[in-house]
Formats: sequence, structure tokens, C-alpha cells
Amino acid sequence: MSAVLVEESAPVRAPLHDRGARAVLALARFEARRLLLSVPVVIAFVAYVAWIVWRTRDSWDGNPALQDADRATQSMPMLVGLAVLLGAARAVVRSERHGTEHHFSVLVLPLWRRMAGHALSVVPAALLTAVCVAGQFGWEAFKPGAVGHGSPAELAVGPLTVLAFGALGVLLGRLTMSAFAAPLLVVVLLFVFVLGTGPSEASGLSWLAPVVATTGPDPLPSDLLGRPAAWHALYLAGAALSLALLAVAVAGGRTAAVRAGLVLSLAATVTGGILQAGGATPSKELTAARERASVHPELTCAEHGGSKYCAFPEWAPRTGTWAGVVDRVQAVAGGSAHDRPLTVRQRIDARYGPGTDAAIPALTGAGQVTVGTAWGGNRVPEFSSAVAAVLVAGSEAAGSELCDGRMVTVMWLSLSWQDDPMGALRRVRLDDSVTGSAIVLSPTDPLSMTEGQTDVVRRLLENPFAGTGARVKEHWAELTAPGVTTARVAELLGVPGPKKADSCED
Repeated sequence: MSAVLVEESAPVRAPLHDRGARAVLALARFEARRLLLSVPVVIAFVAYVAWIVWRTRDSWDGNPALQDADRATQSMPMLVGLAVLLGAARAVVRSERHGTEHHFSVLVLPLWRRMAGHALSVVPAALLTAVCVAGQFGWEAFKPGAVGHGSPAELAVGPLTVLAFGALGVLLGRLTMSAFAAPLLVVVLLFVFVLGTGPSEASGLSWLAPVVATTGPDPLPSDLLGRPAAWHALYLAGAALSLALLAVAVAGGRTAAVRAGLVLSLAATVTGGILQAGGATPSKELTAARERASVHPELTCAEHGGSKYCAFPEWAPRTGTWAGVVDRVQAVAGGSAHDRPLTVRQRIDARYGPGTDAAIPALTGAGQVTVGTAWGGNRVPEFSSAVAAVLVAGSEAAGSELCDGRMVTVMWLSLSWQDDPMGALRRVRLDDSVTGSAIVLSPTDPLSMTEGQTDVVRRLLENPFAGTGARVKEHWAELTAPGVTTARVAELLGVPGPKKADSCED
């Protein structure tokens, strides 16, 4: 019997650092799956998606300005971020809670590599948030009435917030190794960011928070916002990376790469924080640009049906929509108002920045009408009332001073052609009423209706449109004569008159 010596080659082994990297990625995939399937995170994402669907269907009445729509994607990801913070912290302390920490000593992964895996596990949640942000903004952008331009830096805030909160959860879990620290921190953050009131945007300190939301009644052109969005995105990205690398360093990962990465990420955080605070104060150039846009704006003009429509460049596609309203109002008017050329000018007061509600004075020039940057919903009857007032009184300033029966003519011209005239009457009045005296909203100075005028307008809107329209055209000269009473207007239009005489003090 003879023995045969067989020489076997040694198995090829991957370098230790390669196996460590693969193990870190494997742990990150495992923890990411557990994190995304955890109850708080699932609830947060379901609530987030439900909120997107509920809000975006009717947001901005279907006419969003995309420079406002991008900022609207920032608040709700904070809810997801808090859930991810809680889940990441619990994942880090899981071995301590279950008494299995000593078993990890037999694995290829040292503690600091495990922390790196936990830090990477929050990335998929941030990417899923980015998908939600893209879906919400894309929905807004594809609406037929959308105007303006969104900012990639503003859109990045939501995903970066989730990333930073997740990294904070990993660091918190490593430092405390307590299952109670993360829930307590979540409560504190909810109070600070949701229930609390921080400093104003202009102070610069507010930019240290993840989200700095500024909303106002009227959008501003993109170049007048003056938000340091790019520096804020750098600040959030640097903070997220700093927190993750700090968790790795605390766990013993003090390699040259970790130290260099921590220094660079801290430098990015500080740079972004300082520059965003400085950018929160309007520069001289921005202040001058806002002044020009408010007093002597550079508008793009187009003609529709004999009238001129001037708008800021981002709103130029909307001039056709404004022309449609003007045409409908003029179609039911009589006399020379039926085809009188008008000049519609878009006007804003940007001198105080976004988030302010500044009054715009009425124009005194004949045939000039103001339109704002917001559109849809209540803005339509407000604009049509301004057009009707100019057709009847001659100018916006004169229309805001109407007190006699001409106000009935103005309101019938403004509302009679709309799909829901009574609903439009309710929306255009400050108190949302259809009875009694009230203030009528307008892009500039408001108009006013007495109780008697309201009664007559309501009866006219309840009557058949064709019959009243014929009477308006037939008696146009008298209906628009200064000093005509509400009772006389009611008589000419074939409805009962008011019980009280005209009075601007009702």
C-alpha cells in the first residue's frame, strides 16, 4: 500500500481591510432593512406620503410658484428624521439591552466598524425621503398653472435633515448606551422645532435649525428671495457627516481617514453655518433689487385682445389666464367698457422680503389694473372685482371709493359669469358672508358693500344670467353714473330694492 502526497493550494483570502469593508456594508444593509421596517419609521413614512397626497392636490389652488413649492417639501421630513433618530439609537444599544455585546468580540468587525455600519444604515431612509420630496415637487411642477423655478439646494434640505437626525441617533446611542435617551431627545426636539418659536429668519440664528420655513401670502420672484439655501445645504451635509464620523471616533475608530474626514466635515459645517448666517441679512444689491421690483419693476408685456398684460418674467405664461378673466368681465359690460383697452400690471412689495404681507396702493391711472403673484381660488374674484371697478369707475383709486349703487354693477360684472357666483361672492368678502355689509378684497385697496347692496347683488346672482345681462347693457350709462342709488339700480335690473338707503357707514 502506498501513500500519495497531494499538495493542495492554500485558499485565497481577501485582505483583512476588504473583508472588513464588506462586513460593514453587510451590517449596514441588515440594519437599514430593520430600520425601514421598524414601526416608528413605517408610521412616519405613511403619514408623510398621506400628507403629500392630501396637501398637494389643492395646494396653491393649482397655481404654485415653484420657488415656494421647493420650501414646502422641508417640514414633514423632520417627522421622518425623528423616527429615524429613534430607530438608529435603539439599533446601536440593542446588543446592550439584550446582553449580547460580548458575543461581538468573536466577529471580524471591531466596535468602530459596527458604528460605521449603523451610520450607513440611515442612508436608505434619506434616499427614500428624497424620492418623496421629488414626487411632491414634481407633482407641483407639472400642474398647468405652475410658474417660477425651484432650487436644488432647498429640495436637498429634507433628505439631509433625515440624514443628520439619523447620524445624531447613532452618536447618541453610542454615548449613552441607554434606551431612554433617544425618546427624551425626540420629545425635546419636537418641542423646539415644532411647538417652540425660534428667532426670526433675519437674525441668522434661525439658520442653525434644520428647516427655516418662510411663507407669505404672495410669492416673490426667485432672484428676490435672498435665502442662503446652498450654504444651508452645506451646513446640514457637514453636520450629518460630522455626527456620523464622531460616532465612529468615539467607538475607537481613530484612523487617519476618520480623523481627516472629521476635520473636513467640521470645516464644512462651520463654513456653511457662518456663511448662511451672513447670507440671512440682505445685501445692498438684493435690497436695491427688491426696491426696484417694488417701485419700478422690469416687466415682460404681452397683448391679448387689445389689452396689455405686464408681468415679471417668471409669471409671463400666466398673462393668458388673466386675459381670460378680463375678457369675461368685459363681455358682460356695456357701453364703451365692453371693448375698452386695459393695462394689467403685476405688482409686489418685496422691500421687506418673503413672508411679509405689505399693502399695495391702488393705481390712479385710467384703465390700469393690478394683479398679484398669487392666483387661483379667492384671487380670481378679487382680480375680477378690480377689473370691474376700473371699468365702472375709471381707475382703481376711484373704484376703492365707490359707495353708491355703482357697487352693485361692479359686483355683478365681477361674479355673474363665474361657475359658482354665490360661492365667489362669499370668497371675495373679508368675512366670508353673503349678507350684511362687508369689505370686498382686491389686489390693492379694498372695496366696500353696504347691506342693501349685498341684498341686491345676491338677488341678481339668483336670477337668470341672460335677462340681467341684457338689462345691464341696455341701462349701462345710468348704472354707471356717479350718484346712482342702489334702489335705482335694483329697479333698472328688475329686482326688489334694499330696505335701507345707501350708506358707507353700515
